[in-house]
Amino acid sequence: MPEFTAALVKELRDATNLGMMECKRALVEADGDKDKAVRILRERGLAVAQKKASRAAQQGIVASASDPGSGVFSLVEINCETDFAARNEAFVALASELATRACATDASLAETAAQEITDLVARIGENIVVRRNVRYTPSPSGAVGSYVHLGGKVGVRVELLSDSPESLAHPLHQEALKDVAMQIAASSPIAVKPSDLPDDLLKSEREVYAKQVQDKPPQVVEKIVDGKMTKFYTQTCLLNQPFIKEPKQSVSDYLALQSKELGGNLTVSRFVRYQLGEIV
Repeated sequence: MPEFTAALVKELRDATNLGMMECKRALVEADGDKDKAVRILRERGLAVAQKKASRAAQQGIVASASDPGSGVFSLVEINCETDFAARNEAFVALASELATRACATDASLAETAAQEITDLVARIGENIVVRRNVRYTPSPSGAVGSYVHLGGKVGVRVELLSDSPESLAHPLHQEALKDVAMQIAASSPIAVKPSDLPDDLLKSEREVYAKQVQDKPPQVVEKIVDGKMTKFYTQTCLLNQPFIKEPKQSVSDYLALQSKELGGNLTVSRFVRYQLGEIV
C-alpha cells in the first residue's frame, strides 16, 4: 500500500469536496498521485472538473489602471502575507501605482519598483511580491473594458471588437464591455469559445465522461458524452455561459442583441481574469 501524508488527503478533499475515506481510497489506487486520484474520482462521477481557481495561501490585491491617451489597460496582482497588510493604505497605493506604471511599459515591475517594495516591506514588516501583470493595447477595431470585484480579489480585462468602428464609443458598446467583464469575474470561464480549448483537455474530458457510462451501449454513450460536453462548455466557455443578468440567454445571445442595437457585430477577442492567490 503506497504511503501518503494526511496533508495530501486534505489537499485532495479541498480540491474535490469529497469525504476522507473516498479520497484515501482514490490515493491508494493512484499510488499517491493527487492528479491521478482526482481523475479516478471524476471517472466514478464523484468529483467535478477542477477549475483554475485552486487557491494558494496568499493575500494581497488585484489592481487595474488605464491610460486614456493610448487606450492601454493593465492588470496587476501584488501579494503580501496577511489580509491586514493588504488593506494597508500604503500597500493599496503601491498596487495602484504599479498598475498605472504597467500601462506605460513592459519592463519587469518587480525590478523597476524594487526599492519601493523594499521600503514598504520595512514599513509593514511583511514580504511583498509582484506576482504577475498584463498589459492590453486595444486593436483599432476594438475597445478594452475592465472590472475589479470584491475589493481587489478578482480583476478582469476583456476586449470587444466591432466591425463598425464608429460604435466603439457608443454607450451600448461600453455597457457590453462592462457586462461581459462582470460575467467573466462572476463565472470564471477559461476560454472564449469551445474551439479555443486545448485539444488535450477536450480529449481528456470525453474520456472521463465515457468511462462514467461505459456499461451502456456505444450509441448511447456517444449521446451522453455529447450532452456532458455541452454542459462542460457552458461552464468553461464565455460565449456558452448563461448570461448573469438574464440566465435564459447565453452570453452569445446577449452580444447578438447588443450587436443588433449597435448596427455592428460585436465579438470577444480575448480576456484575462486574475483571482487573488489562484494557482497559475
